[in-house]
Amino acid sequence: MGVKGARAEHSSDHAIAGAVSGFMTRLICQPIDVIKIRFQLQVEPISHDFSSKYRSILQATRTITSEEGVVALWKGHVPAQLLSIVYGTAQFYSYNKIIESSRSFATLDHWQNSAHFVAGAIAGSIATVVSFPFDTVRTRLVAQAHHQPVYKGFISIYISILKTESPRGFYRGLSPTLLQIAPHTGLQFVFYSLLTDFYKSFSDGSSTTVPNSMIAGSAAGLFAKTAVYPLDLARKRLQIQGFEHGRIGFGKFFSCRGLMECLSKTAKNEGLRGLFKGLLPSQLKAAATTALHFTFYEQALVLLHRLRV
Repeated sequence: MGVKGARAEHSSDHAIAGAVSGFMTRLICQPIDVIKIRFQLQVEPISHDFSSKYRSILQATRTITSEEGVVALWKGHVPAQLLSIVYGTAQFYSYNKIIESSRSFATLDHWQNSAHFVAGAIAGSIATVVSFPFDTVRTRLVAQAHHQPVYKGFISIYISILKTESPRGFYRGLSPTLLQIAPHTGLQFVFYSLLTDFYKSFSDGSSTTVPNSMIAGSAAGLFAKTAVYPLDLARKRLQIQGFEHGRIGFGKFFSCRGLMECLSKTAKNEGLRGLFKGLLPSQLKAAATTALHFTFYEQALVLLHRLRV
């Protein structure tokens, strides 16, 4: 079955539904992600201080569209779509395979929430490792200055990173990502499972509806993202190391050599609030993307099931 929805007859349905979910969610939510990344990479405070390039969500939106055009809100969309499709496919397929395997252990019936957390954490980690190069490429495209672009497209980024940084360059920031993604994805699946079960207790309990998926997914994404946010900020800052020449015009460049230095330097120079820079658009994105992710996934499973009947 899906995360909590209709039963799929083929295990490949979970991979297909995950890919559809990733594609549709990315298409809708990419502008929020672009603004979030710009906030995360800015050293200056996100405030009405005019020394800062970006000062609020609305001001950042206006600045980006006026300087770079409306299409800039979908900057890095191609690698972002590849990231979402690969991630969604690997995540949901792995998660359901792990849950199916866990059913052979009768003792786990009393530990369902723990099973959902562990399965979600492992699935998120697998999906992250597989899709991470697309994330690095997407971040570089969003981060570069529009008036002096270093890269002409995502293919040129792959070539450039391979030539100048080696394949390891694609995995800058992987350690904080894995530290973040394991509890984040685990919590998402646990919260989603609990909230859909709670909803079904007041209904006929036969299926997961679109409103139920939207509400449960939104709350699950909001809770999980807030809990692990500083690690997400560190990941983005690590991904642009060695990219100073592409950040001209965006203010002071943040340099660091590892996860702990990134977190401590951010806290020291920007205060504890600096660790939560871009939290609001990140929360909006997390609530929207998780809601859409689970909803598109559940509905894609329903459609695939009907097509097979």
